[in-house]
Amino acid sequence: MQAIFAADPERSRGRLHAEEESAHRSCFQRDRDRIIHASAFRRLKHKTQVFIEHEGDYFRTRLTHSIEVGQVARTIAGVLGLNIALTEAVALAHDLGHPPFGHTGEDALERLMAPYGGFDHNAQAIRIVTSLERHYAEFDGLNLTWETLEGIAKHNGPVSEPIPYALADYNLRHDLELHTHASAEAQVAALADDIAYNNHDLHDGLRAELFSTDELAELPLLQGCFARVDALYPGLNYYRRRHEALRRFFGLLVEDVIAEARQRLAALDPQSAAEVRMAGAPIIRFSQPVWHDLQVIRDFLFHRMYRAPGVVEMRAKVTQVVEGLFPLFMERTDLLPKQWRKDVEDARDETALARIVLDYIAGMTDRFAIQEHERLVGDHLEI
Repeated sequence: MQAIFAADPERSRGRLHAEEESAHRSCFQRDRDRIIHASAFRRLKHKTQVFIEHEGDYFRTRLTHSIEVGQVARTIAGVLGLNIALTEAVALAHDLGHPPFGHTGEDALERLMAPYGGFDHNAQAIRIVTSLERHYAEFDGLNLTWETLEGIAKHNGPVSEPIPYALADYNLRHDLELHTHASAEAQVAALADDIAYNNHDLHDGLRAELFSTDELAELPLLQGCFARVDALYPGLNYYRRRHEALRRFFGLLVEDVIAEARQRLAALDPQSAAEVRMAGAPIIRFSQPVWHDLQVIRDFLFHRMYRAPGVVEMRAKVTQVVEGLFPLFMERTDLLPKQWRKDVEDARDETALARIVLDYIAGMTDRFAIQEHERLVGDHLEI
């Protein structure tokens, strides 16, 4: 049964471009399906989560990460009585704006775009779903509902000034009320993202042998998970032991968010989705003890995984790829694909040109960016 504070597709604020409703799917289900079928969603298959996508077949990519986030979000939303389709749509779209090479690519583009209004991957996701996906006859973008767009823009909370230009541009045409928190559904998607990456980055770090199982077993939260596994299955195989512990850690995080959300929802007693938005603070959160323990785990991951020597070395190499391609395309727009050169002709100034180049590079997959850098710059980086 859907809660009174859940987003109701029958009361959606609609789409920027009016469309006839489907006889078989709600507006939020259609949003989810359009995201899944989007070109940008497919490209996530070859975009970095932590490791460059060709470094190993078992490491997460942005696509597998997004699927895991969608699964967690769907579970939590169902327990809390929220709209599952809207939750899943926001969860699956939350990383569409990531450029090649993950946060390394984002950092490089942020520096390169500093004179032209900067770069923000959340805002870029909005640009993709409202403009850059150009497949429909009647509009650019996916023409998603207000609720889904709001969730993508604000799943990490209200957007403060200065608002990234890619988001500000659309917001002028379709006010997403950026000063408020998002719906409970979008908040669930944000926490599902935290749960997914905290779990799978530990798993990927173990597979990459950046740290040991014994080191994980000493971390808060995980210590208890390993102890329960050892009590239930003494002498368990090394690989099964760590998998059993990590899946208990995964479940612990999900259960904590559900319990904390129930307490906060009971205290607030919202009578509509709007009251959740206007609550002044997120309703979907970790409990304070679990949040504190997660900070220790995140600090461990930062130093032992995200800044591991091999990862740092690869970050430096792929930064050269982005930093080589951006000025080249700014100077040689004839190297852009034909469909992009039409946009260049309409560019009013250097800032407009830089944003077109940004859109093109940000949409690249890891492998395509590496191939184009070697082809056009002629610099083989042994990536």
